Amino acid sequence: MKLDSPLFDRIRVKPDRDRRLKAEGPTCEWEGCCNAATHRAPKGRQMEGQFWRFCFEHARAYNQSYNYFAGMGDDAVAAYQKDAATGHRPTWKMGSKGGAARAAEHAKRHSTENIGDPFGMFGEVGGRARVEPEAPRESRMIRNAERRAFESLGVEISATPEEIKARFKVLVKKYHPDANGGDISTEDRLRDVIQSYNHLKNAGFC
Repeated sequence: MKLDSPLFDRIRVKPDRDRRLKAEGPTCEWEGCCNAATHRAPKGRQMEGQFWRFCFEHARAYNQSYNYFAGMGDDAVAAYQKDAATGHRPTWKMGSKGGAARAAEHAKRHSTENIGDPFGMFGEVGGRARVEPEAPRESRMIRNAERRAFESLGVEISATPEEIKARFKVLVKKYHPDANGGDISTEDRLRDVIQSYNHLKNAGFC
């Protein structure tokens, strides 16, 4: 390539002048100012979304004297501020749209009287709740191990905790070696009675 070729200067590491494109931005819209417009300033009320383009110094000067409510009366300013609290959206007084009826229905539906309270928690804090009848023992799921325990003690599945405890005491006195003159032949039976009772106790039957 010839040294005087117009292409030679473009591929050099350091060309003789800066050929990078320079973005030309808008100039300040302040009267008499030719600086670059680096900042925006709102044009004012009822021109939302529109901005002036100013340099830094004139944007600061404009903002110091900016008044959105300029030209509005006190009543109009107060009305605007009141509407601003709700995002300038329509509002209604509570209950004017049937809120009272819905609130009453909600209170009735979620009243503690309609909530089961098997442990009496609401009663402890002065509330009222629907009293659930105690489920009969037969409605509980009885596993095979629990059935064998009932059979070992010789009581019905519907027996109350008091009946189970009373039956257990009778069998312990009956099969304990001290009650049989030291005879240890009933120890296995006594051990089975104790294990059956402990199993029912752990399962919540007594």
